[in-house]
Amino acid sequence: MRTQHKPVVLSGLLIALLGAILGGAAQAADASRIGRPAPEFSAVDSHGKTVSLSDYRGKLVVLEWTNDGCPFVQHYYKQGNMQALQKEYTGKGVVWLSVISSAPGTQGYADGARADRLTKLRGAAPSAVLLDPSGKLGHLYDAKTTPDMFIVDGYGKLIYAGGIDSLPSTDPADIGRASPYVKTALDEALAGKAVSKPLTSPYGCSVKYE
Repeated sequence: MRTQHKPVVLSGLLIALLGAILGGAAQAADASRIGRPAPEFSAVDSHGKTVSLSDYRGKLVVLEWTNDGCPFVQHYYKQGNMQALQKEYTGKGVVWLSVISSAPGTQGYADGARADRLTKLRGAAPSAVLLDPSGKLGHLYDAKTTPDMFIVDGYGKLIYAGGIDSLPSTDPADIGRASPYVKTALDEALAGKAVSKPLTSPYGCSVKYE
């Protein structure tokens, strides 16, 4: 007689721990790239325009991997945290590129029209939303989770890679208690200082590559 197994239900904590493990692997891969030229890319945005990293030479560029179906991404957008960061730093001349690497048929996939609807619905304010259904851009940066955050300086060098903050949680109370890694890195870079913590562990849902 074949033994029947009950489906395993992952708790929020277990999901967070799995995300942290994935993040640790990504951190090891990113360590050798900090301070070196960031991978050059060209990608199509939600309006059909081709965007290249070199277009923004001289400016700080944030790359934010996103998936609207991921609980961790939802956490930051529902609390207004991600939108607040986007608005604050694009207002200071930073270029903020949200990247959707979910493949067609997977969680978070979006074509241009859907991406624009999400931006409007969430009150988001990225400089552009880049569509990466093939995963080419995601693999180029070795993005592992959503969110996964990268910062490129005006010289085209990667100066930050990792998590948005220090607490892998979906508890709204933890946003205020977490160390705001990305915010701190941007403030330091805008002040002409070296980023004090350039490499951290990203956490969240796995990027839904094809």
